[in-house]
Amino acid sequence: MQWLPMKTLTVRLPEALVAQIEAESRRRKLSKSDVVRERLTAVGKSRERQPAALDAIADVVGSVDWLPRDLSARTKKHMKSTGYGR
Repeated sequence: MQWLPMKTLTVRLPEALVAQIEAESRRRKLSKSDVVRERLTAVGKSRERQPAALDAIADVVGSVDWLPRDLSARTKKHMKSTGYGR
């Protein structure tokens, strides 16, 4: 890992998580800070690869024909016309 100027951040973690980090640190002969940095970086990268929520459902958006186009603006009127809640 290349050297970059770093700041210190103190966090409180559950004992089980600390035990995992310490065990990995000993096993890999890395500092606990390095293990935590790697884990945080991996989470950030995996989130970047996930599609945005809208992209994940884009193929079904607009696929229901029987709903009015402006349902969000006329919800009460639509609900009354369908008898919902009676």
